[in-house]
Amino acid sequence: MDRRAFISGITLAPLAAPLAVGAQQAGRVWRVGYLSLASGPSPRSEALRQGLRELGYVPGQNIAIEDRWADGDLERARAAAADLARLNVEVIVTGGPQATGAAKEATATIPIVMAVDYDPVGAGFVASLARPAGNITGLSALNPELSGKRLGLLKEIVPRLARVAVLWNPSEPNAETYWRETQRAARAMDVHPQSLEVRVPRDLEGAIQAARRGRANAFTVLTDPVTLYHRAQLAELAAKHRLPAIYSERLFVEAGGLMSYGANDREMHRRAALFVDKILKGAKPSELPVEQPTTYELVINLKTARALGLTIPPSLLQRADQVIE
Repeated sequence: MDRRAFISGITLAPLAAPLAVGAQQAGRVWRVGYLSLASGPSPRSEALRQGLRELGYVPGQNIAIEDRWADGDLERARAAAADLARLNVEVIVTGGPQATGAAKEATATIPIVMAVDYDPVGAGFVASLARPAGNITGLSALNPELSGKRLGLLKEIVPRLARVAVLWNPSEPNAETYWRETQRAARAMDVHPQSLEVRVPRDLEGAIQAARRGRANAFTVLTDPVTLYHRAQLAELAAKHRLPAIYSERLFVEAGGLMSYGANDREMHRRAALFVDKILKGAKPSELPVEQPTTYELVINLKTARALGLTIPPSLLQRADQVIE
């Protein structure tokens, strides 16, 4: 059940009403690339299309979207990014840090719009949020700074939380920043953080088993292609080993995970269309500040909580933006 609307971005107004895009250059069809490590279309990619439609861009009439799916394979993402660069698309929209990194390697001239990132400054994608400086701009979810909030939410469900396992991929851009922030937040709460590196899908089961051996009371997850695209398996492993978990994106909770707290990635993809629109109208990425969410959403899977034998405090349920029954 939806509790309150999620609002993302510096500008809180909705997307502008559709404009006469065709009037910019009559008859022109803009080519926009979308690069993702996903295996195919998703609610995220559809949200980008929705945003473009709301701005008057109609596929087949004035825009052509070149989708490139890497199926979790970074080398495939690099090849796909190089392909989009050869096509000389007007803009490349990226669906995550690794996709952004691949696009950055492929071109220093084609504008790149990050539909979602976690620490673009730390990853070297932009010089600063206010002044990106290069050919990359877009949206940042600020996930590393939310580590303390997520651990606090876990403590509300597991009051005796003493050890928390942290699943993260060192090869993911921003990962070191996330890990350092999680360590700092955990120690401030007198919680011991256990580092569990997950680089490939086969690492998932071993990581959860290691969390159990390490006497972890719960775990938290850094979103990356491995965890995101195997989120159902991760939820099954958490249930099997009866470990509560918190994630940064609602997709994990919809796949059976317990709880998530973070920016709405679908809304971020929808708002990425605003950046595409501005760039197609002549704006330079270096002059478009990176947008940050002003509100975050808490999603709880009550069915998973019951399966884990957990009682969610009523006060926490009341604060949730969505509760999955």
